[in-house]
Amino acid sequence: MNVRHRRRLSVVAAAAGVALVAGACSGSDDDTLQVYSGRHYGIENAFAQFTEDTGIEVEFLTGNDGELRERIAAEGADTDADAYITVDAGNLAAAAAQGLFQPLDSPVLRSAVPAELSDPDQYWYGLTMRARTIVYDTDRLDESEVPTTYEELAEPQWDGRICLRNSSNVYQQSLVASLIAHHGGEETLRIVSGWADNAEILGNDVLILESIADGLCEVGITNHYYLGRMIEEDPDFPVGLVWADQDGRGVHVNVSGGGVTTHSDHPDLARQFLEWLATDGQDVLVSANHEYPANPSVPPEPLIASEFGTEFRRDTLDAATFGALNADAVRLMDEAGYG
Repeated sequence: MNVRHRRRLSVVAAAAGVALVAGACSGSDDDTLQVYSGRHYGIENAFAQFTEDTGIEVEFLTGNDGELRERIAAEGADTDADAYITVDAGNLAAAAAQGLFQPLDSPVLRSAVPAELSDPDQYWYGLTMRARTIVYDTDRLDESEVPTTYEELAEPQWDGRICLRNSSNVYQQSLVASLIAHHGGEETLRIVSGWADNAEILGNDVLILESIADGLCEVGITNHYYLGRMIEEDPDFPVGLVWADQDGRGVHVNVSGGGVTTHSDHPDLARQFLEWLATDGQDVLVSANHEYPANPSVPPEPLIASEFGTEFRRDTLDAATFGALNADAVRLMDEAGYG
């Protein structure tokens, strides 16, 4: 398995923080939180800040989502993992379906995280929001000329003018899964077949944005934070963003999130960690990757607030619903000839 080596964060907390956890956390290995993480951007900053705030040490593995789930399943009752953190509702739903999470009845999490961003049976909770929306070449298109719905990109006038991500990508799978939930399979097949006819299919969101900036296509679909990173590096980057479907159901929003593993040795520490990520830790979790906080009481970080705004209609389809439709989406994309 291509899982990276375990690392330990042992950050000295302020005296007040140590006092708060002294009864529960002696600093021994028995009181160290073990996290397996398929999320990479900004997560180590969150681990370090959690340790600084609470005095609880964190030991963690990062790696590929599928490999980490396979590892947790193979380890069974002997797993080191207390919490599993990952990106995309499809990955979270897969972990729940594999029995890797235990239910977590947390009033803190239920209050902090909107219900549609979490599992209805409380196996996992969303912690950040990732909008997958329409981006365009600002040198060649006025905003008024940009398609405003995902469905429009299947229309013939966009033939040869769009770039989309490949079918093996879980973000694109989740978008298609959300279309299945809204339109049913037959209409979604028509839409995705139109995408396949019209689009240049690329391997990642960065390539889509670079291809638009280089004039190879005019419009694409990416997660918003990829454009945030580009603008952070180059404020004049010639790609803009429109929030999809603002006159209808709203832009598709995915999550990163996590849960407490079924065989956790420290479920209380894992619960405390997830509660911290959803409250005091929201800023550090979202800021490094320009994501929107799941907790509605936490404002977005300044760059995306200024560039993309703070008010937009988002699709309130349950993340668990489109996460559970992932396999259907993969089969439909194959049937549509979407590469």
